[in-house]
Amino acid sequence: MCETGGSVTIPTVSFLVPAFPSVRKAPVSDSTATTTAPPRMTRAQIRLLAVACSAVAVVIAAMASLNTALPDIAVDTGATQSQLTWIVDGYTLALAALLLPAGALGDRLGRRGVMIVGLIVFAAGSLLPLVADAPLWIIGARAVAGVGAALVMPSTLSLITAGFVEAHRARVIGIWAGVAGSGAVLGMILSGLVLEYASWRVIFGGSAAIAILLVALSFTIASSRSAQPLPFDFGGGILVILAVGLFVLGVMEGPHRGWADVVTLGSMIAGLAAAAGFVLVELRSKAPLLDVRLFRQRAFGVGAAGLSFQYLAGFGLFFLIVQYLQLVLGYSPLRASLALTPIFLVVMGLSLAVPALLTRVGIRILLSAGLALIGVALILMGLLDADSTYVEVAFALSIAGVGVGICTAPATHAIVTNTPEDQLGVASAVNDATREIGAAIGVAITGSVLAAAYGHGIDPVAPMIPEPARSAVQDSLAAAIQVAEQAGPQGEQLAELAQNAFLDGLQQASWAVAAILLVGAVISTFWAPRRS
Repeated sequence: MCETGGSVTIPTVSFLVPAFPSVRKAPVSDSTATTTAPPRMTRAQIRLLAVACSAVAVVIAAMASLNTALPDIAVDTGATQSQLTWIVDGYTLALAALLLPAGALGDRLGRRGVMIVGLIVFAAGSLLPLVADAPLWIIGARAVAGVGAALVMPSTLSLITAGFVEAHRARVIGIWAGVAGSGAVLGMILSGLVLEYASWRVIFGGSAAIAILLVALSFTIASSRSAQPLPFDFGGGILVILAVGLFVLGVMEGPHRGWADVVTLGSMIAGLAAAAGFVLVELRSKAPLLDVRLFRQRAFGVGAAGLSFQYLAGFGLFFLIVQYLQLVLGYSPLRASLALTPIFLVVMGLSLAVPALLTRVGIRILLSAGLALIGVALILMGLLDADSTYVEVAFALSIAGVGVGICTAPATHAIVTNTPEDQLGVASAVNDATREIGAAIGVAITGSVLAAAYGHGIDPVAPMIPEPARSAVQDSLAAAIQVAEQAGPQGEQLAELAQNAFLDGLQQASWAVAAILLVGAVISTFWAPRRS
């Protein structure tokens, strides 16, 4: 999804479950004293954690790594703006739609094996553009890679959750959450560095090489699966693929086609209908793909909702700030990517510290405070203008990083620790799917508000601009700047007008998402249990 016509595209970088046996619950006592120290992590466990985190990092980085490469891909392949959008969205759509069935397969067939298959499929999809680089081939290759990513993501979290004792579980989940939360930023930074010295094809080749290396390393780690695997729920699997896939498709198409367009509305309504059918089927099934009754548990439900709020804001923020850095402050793609470093460093640092706070402070305070801080960061972002400095940008990003850092791990922990052991793959898929849906909605909201405000600012002067330049100027700030550079003395006025229209849109979009996050913080204050 993007503000169309520019060189900046942010993915909708960057989710559902069965309740039979007993559900593992976190301790509810305020006392954290223990009489014996927990056993040290073994080398095998450390290797498991490293491989699982590396695997989730590479598939999440792939969501965002092509953003800075899209202009080069357009020049080399002749891809249209619509095709460029689908090069990003094809990956996300396949990933989001298949997460729940993929998590269920891991529970039944073995999580390591499903992860290995996923890495192989991901590598194949990443290698394909090296030999077939027509736009449609790249879109298809990205969809194939998204299928592989769907098999990888839930397997990584369920492997480490099953592979560690309760004493270490909060810590390793926090590390995984930190890697997953910062993977998109890492992908943008690394791709920016690659493009400074090499072709966009190196991004695809590098992703494939890392995936192949991880396939080899995966054979050195232990696997896990359900002790009593249930039959696979094919009916539920088909319905959830339709539900998530169609709804996300509608959300993706909204900013481009318009929210009243038949494809947009039809996809979203059909997705919601499929979701309703899925719930009814799962409630009656003896072996459901996902026991939807798990959402009645306050910790599980608030964890899933909290992740959706976080990723709605996070990817909305990325969508706006990267355009601001490049089109208003004049940063190069590499410099814009490196400018996101504060949020990456803060999230990774807090992922190590927050798990220790979880048992002392509880999910309610951490989740509510985290969502509120992200909202504050978005308010500050809305105050940025053409004269703002990077210090102001970094300050807003750092506050957002603190917010994400203190609530991502608790939300993930609440989901996986309130799910039966036999269904960890599905719980991990819920964790991942809520992220993807939230990210898609976040980019759709910010893209739509930004486009509407920008258009409103440009409309008064649009009749005075000759065609075909008029359509380009109305399309985006990036296109307006290109037209202004060729317009002679009047170009400076046009560029200033377009920039002001963009900044108005930036403010309105930032504050709209901030309002959603602050409402989410209030809801979590009353909904979340004190402990997870």
